[in-house]
Amino acid sequence: MKTIGKVTVLPKLPDAIARLSELAYNVYWSWTPRAQELYQALDPQIWERFQHNPVRTLLEVPRARLDAVAADPDYLGRYTKVMADFDAYMGKKDTWAAQNAAALGRVAYFSMEYAFHESLPIYSGGLGVLAGDHCKSASDLGLPFVAVGLLFHQGYFRQSINKDGWQEEAYDTLDLTTLPITPARDAFGVEVRFSMPIQGRQVFIRVWELKVGRIPVYLLDTNVPENDDHDRQLTARLYGGNQEWRIQQELILGVGGVRALRLLGVDANVFHMNEGHASFLGLERIRELVAGGLDFRTALEAVASGTLFTTHTPVPAGNDAFALDLMDRYLGEWPAQLATSREELYELARHDQTWGQSFSMTVLALRLSRAANGVSELHGDVSRKMWNFLFDGASEREVPIGHVTNGAHTLTFLSQNLRDLYDTALASDWTERLEDPAVWEAVNSISDADLARVQAEQKMDMIRFVRERLRVQAERNGASAADIAATEDVLSPDALIIGFARRFATYKRATLLFRDKARLARLVNDPERPVQFVFAGKAHPADNPGKAFIQEIYRVSQEPEFKGKIVILENYDMHVARHLVQGVDVWLNNPRRPLEASGTSGMKASFNGSPNFSVLDGWWREGYDGTNGWPIGDEREYADLNSQDDADSYSMYETLEKDIVPLYHRRDAQGFNHDWLAISRRAMVTVSPQYSMQRQVIDYVQKYYLPLTKRAATVNANTRTLAREIGSWKTWVRQQWPHVQLTANAQMPASIEPGQTVRVTAHVQPAGIQTGEILVEAVLERGDERSRVPLHFTGDGNYAADLPLNESGLYAIGVRAFPVYPGLSSEFETGLAKWA
Repeated sequence: MKTIGKVTVLPKLPDAIARLSELAYNVYWSWTPRAQELYQALDPQIWERFQHNPVRTLLEVPRARLDAVAADPDYLGRYTKVMADFDAYMGKKDTWAAQNAAALGRVAYFSMEYAFHESLPIYSGGLGVLAGDHCKSASDLGLPFVAVGLLFHQGYFRQSINKDGWQEEAYDTLDLTTLPITPARDAFGVEVRFSMPIQGRQVFIRVWELKVGRIPVYLLDTNVPENDDHDRQLTARLYGGNQEWRIQQELILGVGGVRALRLLGVDANVFHMNEGHASFLGLERIRELVAGGLDFRTALEAVASGTLFTTHTPVPAGNDAFALDLMDRYLGEWPAQLATSREELYELARHDQTWGQSFSMTVLALRLSRAANGVSELHGDVSRKMWNFLFDGASEREVPIGHVTNGAHTLTFLSQNLRDLYDTALASDWTERLEDPAVWEAVNSISDADLARVQAEQKMDMIRFVRERLRVQAERNGASAADIAATEDVLSPDALIIGFARRFATYKRATLLFRDKARLARLVNDPERPVQFVFAGKAHPADNPGKAFIQEIYRVSQEPEFKGKIVILENYDMHVARHLVQGVDVWLNNPRRPLEASGTSGMKASFNGSPNFSVLDGWWREGYDGTNGWPIGDEREYADLNSQDDADSYSMYETLEKDIVPLYHRRDAQGFNHDWLAISRRAMVTVSPQYSMQRQVIDYVQKYYLPLTKRAATVNANTRTLAREIGSWKTWVRQQWPHVQLTANAQMPASIEPGQTVRVTAHVQPAGIQTGEILVEAVLERGDERSRVPLHFTGDGNYAADLPLNESGLYAIGVRAFPVYPGLSSEFETGLAKWA
């Protein structure tokens, strides 16, 4: 049949269970297993077939079955409890934000991808999971928060591994009418649709709303009849196509996202760009203000005053940069709309590459924000070094990029078995205080017997899941009857099972374990102390080296000495991830340091009692305390990558053979492993509060959202008086700064006693810049320590200060000057400095 349209006819549910439909359209159920069980119980096969999608399940289940559960007292009891919990959650007034952040303005969060649940596959990996979890905790905490993204109607891709071990990709078009989304509507109830120009043509966009607990997420979609085939495909695939495709998607996200919020009547005080993909939102907000009568520089300051940028990776592939001639095709009309020149606009994003000058989305994001952060302490260090060139005169440590270490949404990844156990031991309100270390100390009161029982149940659930997945894969690939039958014996509950699951980017070194296969064979074939490994992960469709890693693991898993003891699962998604982090004994992570900005999968494993065995990179560098897991390698720097791989591989095997494996297989006369359970507890107690998404979002509120709310209000007050002053002042200073001259002198002998001072003087010829608008300071370096001492103006362009040298050692002394003005985010904001 030739289809001319589709419409969803929702079933008229029996009155007793009528609100199942309402609940299905709020992904609150995605972190509430008891709510999911209500839909699963309607028909387990339908539930599995349609990726655990409540909306689709309600559409497929026969009316007779709905009538039957509506008359089942047990089902109705569970339904009543779930709906009471849902109502209490949605109606809660005394949220964390209400009590602790009443001054917080609305936050608009933009991200290219979001992972809320496997039934809505608009994510590829950690960035999307982080964004989805951020939204969930924003809801939990009661933040005034709205999120914006794209609705990819073919998602990322469905991965299969063929009989040769090679990854194959399939793109399944989502039936939007069966997803938990509804058309977004404005204040008058009208569906929000609009068009925006891209390369001289009008691209039409539809907006969908996804309810995530208490907050809305708006998803933009170009697959509408008004567009031609090319434009309908712009929101088809996540990270598909070429660079031109990427630019168009990023214009839709940034520019289209802002326009969608305006049409929805959503005003925001703080805009949060989750990675550089969203950077065009700054240009659109500037365009709005210029159209309202502001000049470009004033509008820029007004927009940047309340904007935060989070960078997620130092890897070049994660920092989009485009050739200028390509940008001309897409931004050609923008200088005129912004009342500026092409040169001034492109300077905001300039990044000189080995292949020439580029338009960098990361640089644009940094230029259009007044706060920026990395996603772990080490990643903050790496980011400051990476983008140091943008902040003239600043050392790496002084670059104004902070950090908020990532977390994970605890309730999304915590097993129901553990939730039930925690209900017996933790405070009654533990789910609302996930970031509180005091809550988690009660884990120590859980008996070894109870903890061991729950972990054994989780492990067996995971093993059954893995066996079923491998059976389906073997049948599809035409395996022999013997090989299909053998999947029933894959993995042993008595073995130490180690999990590794993530994107198969090459820097994550998925095959590091196989660097010494003879040693590995001895580990997995030890009859007294067996070890087994489960792998899962997708490589980007264009990443053949990543696909080769998958193939290598698959081929090793088929070798006689490893068969059934090393397995790799296909189609890694949130469903697979939950099973693995809840069921494995140890979580393995071995990226090439320091390229793992944060990582979050190991956090989720530790929520469920699985210790981490990881390189000291990203979050684990902060999380490891010597009692809650194990490190791989050390923190040294390597000039040669092969040497780094050799050293980390050797460390991995040494730790496995001498520490982890013997400890896991130690049992007392009653069959308990008290020492292992102690490490499992330590992982839960130390990781659960510190790396909860609740802690992360609270950090964002306190470090960035509240200060930016206040700063934006100040800069934009009184018809943007301060924004005008700063914009005008920066223009003047940039013209004059090349003519400023700075000289300095330090009056000191070759050596002095500790506690004595050194007189430092400086002279500035300010080129017309006011005295109060120049900061002159001495910088003292002693080893790795650096301190700053302002020099005081003494008249006629002269500055002086006595510098106390309280400790013995060799000091280096320098003098520098910055242009400063009230209201700047830091003295480094202008990117101007001058050393004597």
